[in-house]
Amino acid sequence: MTATDTLKQAPANADVDESKPNETQGLMARLGRWLDRDRWPVPAETQTLFSARITDVAANRLAKQWSVRYGAADGKERRALLAALAQASAGLEPRGDQGLRLFRRLYAQADSLHLLVELRADMLRWRNQVAGLTVLERELEGLLSSWFDVGMLELRPITWDSPASLLEKLIQYEAVHEIRSWEELRHRVADHRRCYAFFHPRMNDVPLIFVEVAFATQMADNVQVLLDPKVPASDLNKARWAIFYSISNTQPGLRGISFGNFLLKRVVDELLRELPKLKSFATLSPMPGFVDWLAKQDGKAMQELLHDKADKQQALDDASAGLKWVERLQAAASGTASESAQRTGLRLAGLYLKSMKNGQPVDVVARFHLGNGARIERVNWAADRSAKGIAQSCGIMANYLYDLEQLDDNLAQLAAGKPKTGLNLRWL
Repeated sequence: MTATDTLKQAPANADVDESKPNETQGLMARLGRWLDRDRWPVPAETQTLFSARITDVAANRLAKQWSVRYGAADGKERRALLAALAQASAGLEPRGDQGLRLFRRLYAQADSLHLLVELRADMLRWRNQVAGLTVLERELEGLLSSWFDVGMLELRPITWDSPASLLEKLIQYEAVHEIRSWEELRHRVADHRRCYAFFHPRMNDVPLIFVEVAFATQMADNVQVLLDPKVPASDLNKARWAIFYSISNTQPGLRGISFGNFLLKRVVDELLRELPKLKSFATLSPMPGFVDWLAKQDGKAMQELLHDKADKQQALDDASAGLKWVERLQAAASGTASESAQRTGLRLAGLYLKSMKNGQPVDVVARFHLGNGARIERVNWAADRSAKGIAQSCGIMANYLYDLEQLDDNLAQLAAGKPKTGLNLRWL
């Protein structure tokens, strides 16, 4: 029996145990005093949310009131409410499944999963400041992982004909390349583009993750061209490449619950069904950690990374050698770059993408795509000259290639600590 099945069998108006009417009346009276006097519930009252049977009417009403109050609260009050939960949670002995019971109770009283997702986002935000919150956060993560199983998610296309409220959410949640106008949004969801998102039936109005797709005759190397609404529309009949140029998770409360890899695989299937002439699938991806990584490299580290002898000599014993290269590459990307600067910048970017820590790629985007079985196919100079692109990666972007026949082999190579690269990077 799943957690959802349990909830279906335990509606909020289930019969209460009539053998303890005074206890129930007393709880309701305390609840009334809490709300009327605007005070936090004492731990004994809050513990009822954990310990009472899932069918207990009084405890469920308390959960409903708590949910309404939490939903309307500002950050300060939410933190206080979470602190009260954590304090009550710490007193549970034996704990058993009482923490899970709290969240199932809150879920049963809610119209959707919004509250639980917001609750975990706040727990992640404050878990290092509120004692005992980490235990609750981990329990909630486990439940959300089951409630957001990929088998429960629905893949839907988003077009210019989608409801305005949904299109506004694309603007709100776009995390890679800002959408600055309705004209830009219309370009992203035009007939010659595709946008797909995963939805959950209990959060039907919110895309959990979405991907934006462009089509081309060859692998794209410049995101400005893809984003510019004034660039003529591509001919889908001539398209052989599908380019995933933006993937955005929308819910911080679902961090660590991965369904992005399933999204891309489902989208590939949809695209091949609709456009069977497509031959290749690749991304044009940012490298959000490149500048931070390079700036931390001292002269000794740069000796290993640089290829030119003069550059190696200049970096010798220079504690800020990496930072100086950041400044040099950012200036070059913003203006006219020499061939030497471009070559060195691309080499450093490729070595960064291959860097591993604790068995995982250092770059968060590389971690995602390589973890899906893609390979690092190419790095592109001045591919994103936006302020964000220059600040994060000196304007350099990467192509990850999804070769459907090689995904498993690439994953095996990644597990061995050697991320797969394409022929374009054989010089690294």
